[in-house]
Amino acid sequence: MPVWLREHSWRQSGSAVFLSLPVPGVRVTAANIFCTDRYLKVSVPPFLFEAILYAPIDDTNSTAKIGNGIVFFTLYKKEVGMWDSLTLENASKETLQYLRENAVRKAHEKAKEETEAKKVTKQEHKKYALEATMKLEEAERKRIEELKEQERQKVTKELELWEDQQKDVENQKKVQKEGQLHEEVGQLKEKKKEKNNKTSIPSEETLKTRLKPTKGSGSYSMFSENLKEEQLPAPRSSGTIKINFTSRVFPTALRESRVAEEEEWLHKQAEARRIISADLSELEDLKEEEKNPDWLKDKGNKMFATGNYLAAVNAYNLAVRLNNKRPLLYLNRAACHLKLRNLHKAIEDSSKALELLTPPVPDNENARVKAYVRRGTAFCQLELYAEGKTLKEVYAISLFVMNLYTLILLNLLANCNSTLFFFLTCFRKIGFTLNVSSTK
Repeated sequence: MPVWLREHSWRQSGSAVFLSLPVPGVRVTAANIFCTDRYLKVSVPPFLFEAILYAPIDDTNSTAKIGNGIVFFTLYKKEVGMWDSLTLENASKETLQYLRENAVRKAHEKAKEETEAKKVTKQEHKKYALEATMKLEEAERKRIEELKEQERQKVTKELELWEDQQKDVENQKKVQKEGQLHEEVGQLKEKKKEKNNKTSIPSEETLKTRLKPTKGSGSYSMFSENLKEEQLPAPRSSGTIKINFTSRVFPTALRESRVAEEEEWLHKQAEARRIISADLSELEDLKEEEKNPDWLKDKGNKMFATGNYLAAVNAYNLAVRLNNKRPLLYLNRAACHLKLRNLHKAIEDSSKALELLTPPVPDNENARVKAYVRRGTAFCQLELYAEGKTLKEVYAISLFVMNLYTLILLNLLANCNSTLFFFLTCFRKIGFTLNVSSTK
């Protein structure tokens, strides 16, 4: 329970009320004081002071000073006049409760209005700051653009001046070249004139002198220089040089190739194209998924699971025609042939699967065991015990039988005595005996 503060003193003037409230032993802050126009409250645990004022006050301008364990209030009256008492006396509890709630409600509304006003003021400040920032940025942008324009004009002027200088230099060079050409043409004309003067008809004395035979191997001719000039070789005639390259399938040069490996690859490609072209007429009516060996394998597995062994064989046949390098296709088809009692075909498919499952590695061990079991089963059913008496097939069949017998002991297979008896008979015929006993 709070301790009510009853001791307080007050005095008044025509426009204000002065209230002194002692609060011993505690620290009072502004958060502990709540004041409206008709309600005053000070809550400092464990003390509590509450007053319903005699008349309304101006709570905005009123003040409270805290110091030395005393809270001193200066409450300005809204209407000038003297109060009969500090608080409203002889009021009912309902009236006091209403005034208290009304004061709290007004305080909340006032706080809400102040919050909204602060929010609006803050938004206005933000807007003003944004506008000011935009103006500054616009001014800075204009300044930068002006600087760019000035620099552009400056560079343009310098470029035009440089171009004019280059044109002047080119004109000077052109004039110099023309002058040099004129000089060379004049020199050539002078040389031609001198040459014509030299080749003109000589005088009689000169002819006599030139026509005199000289001592030596020959005589001097006055047209020897002209003849030498006229004996220059003629220009070469244009022609075409043909170059032949060795025809190659591969992009590498023949000197860098491996002829044997290339020939083998080309032979395999030709064989594959021949097989595809031979089967093309039969595969034209098939859908795209029916040309996929994986799809055909899954289809055959579903047919085998439902007991439709002939349909499964057809699916595996088409898959083998599309891809004959997958041992699982032959293994699955061998299982179908065993169900259909096509024992010779089962032996062929199992043998083909074993050929493809080379070299023997741990990854294909299960597939090889299946191939040996199915081939050995076919041999036993044909009573060809000598052919099926290979060590690998005996091991595979024994492994299969031992797994099967383990399942019988675990009661996972109920009617497998006939199957177990068949395998034991096969082992006895081969010469390999298992001493086991079956239980129902």
